[in-house]
Amino acid sequence: MMNIEVIRDYCLSLPKVTEDFPFDDTTLVFRVADKIFAIIDLLKTDSLVVKCNPQTAIELREKYEEIAGAYHMNKRYWNQINLAGNLSDRFIFQQIRHSYNEVIRKIPRKETIEQGLFLVDETS
Repeated sequence: MMNIEVIRDYCLSLPKVTEDFPFDDTTLVFRVADKIFAIIDLLKTDSLVVKCNPQTAIELREKYEEIAGAYHMNKRYWNQINLAGNLSDRFIFQQIRHSYNEVIRKIPRKETIEQGLFLVDETS
């Protein structure tokens, strides 16, 4: 199972990412441009919530038993990944990058340029 410290370090390694606890003392949120792209509970570190393209979200849920619609989130856009399953670290990192990019894609181009934001490679 992927360690929460590895996830935290990876999320914070992406450009312009911040972290905070907007909901309670245990729900850690990662943001880019003040928008959430990943959520993990410090007390339940076996799952990670990430944003996803709606069509891709459906495909991933059908293909992987470790992926489901995220609890307490809009299931059209948010997936919950079971970190205790058989998904590779590489695959989980790809989902984090995809989530990051989904947020960037929703920001007007002028703002992304002003803030120095850019899409990251999802394939590596």
